[in-house]
Amino acid sequence: MIKDAFTREISIIDTLHKGDKGMSVKHVQEWLCLSALLFPAASVVVFIDGQFGPATERAVKNLQRAMNLPLTGEVTPTFFEQLTQPMRLAFGPVQAGGNIRDQIVTIARRHLTQRASELQTGAGQNLGPWVRAYCDGHEGSLFLWCMGFAQTILDQVATANKRRFTNIMPRSLSCDVVATTGRLNGRFISNSEIRQDPQLARPGDLFLIRRPTKTLDWFHTGIITSVDQEVFETIEGNTNEQSSNNGTSVFARVRNFRKAIIDVYQTEGL
Repeated sequence: MIKDAFTREISIIDTLHKGDKGMSVKHVQEWLCLSALLFPAASVVVFIDGQFGPATERAVKNLQRAMNLPLTGEVTPTFFEQLTQPMRLAFGPVQAGGNIRDQIVTIARRHLTQRASELQTGAGQNLGPWVRAYCDGHEGSLFLWCMGFAQTILDQVATANKRRFTNIMPRSLSCDVVATTGRLNGRFISNSEIRQDPQLARPGDLFLIRRPTKTLDWFHTGIITSVDQEVFETIEGNTNEQSSNNGTSVFARVRNFRKAIIDVYQTEGL
């Protein structure tokens, strides 16, 4: 894959235990916090400070208990693989061949199912291993990750079929850059065209939401999974229950392209 930052999020070299410090400990703490999404009854959320203290040890044991594992309080490379299993599954092998558009939707659903989310710790927005995986190792308030998510899905499918997603769009985290490129290369379909003929948009394409007060200002994107005469069904990153463009997770949504200005970037030929 071109976007391979995820490989740095899913493994450690040494066993970690109480008293250890450093970036690997911080990664363990991040994944403990994210594990609360999958094990809500387990007390696993800790302060992320890179120090393997008694709280982190207890959280590790609590997660081991929830996963029916021996309560060692240590994080071996094997246990870290289990801790990061959601990302491993999301970025797992893609079956080559068949309909590319169906593959795009399938892989987007895979990330949705694995509860891809940013950390919510009070330390800021757009943080954690999922954000870094989608944003080429970057994180922080400046790194809105909706385009990073969408391009990751395209990259997985293209790579499985021995292609490069950069053949149809530039590698970028910017909705403006991708939309502007689409206007130049013929892959862009405007909202006015979509309203006249919704079937111009197809599952596997990217939607691009444009601000109504500005002609060339796109601020959110995602994968179209279904199209009818009024709405798109989508899977999109960096959103939430209120349809924010700077939310916390990957969500499946319904968006009305007759009320919002939603353009489309065609992925035909990926």
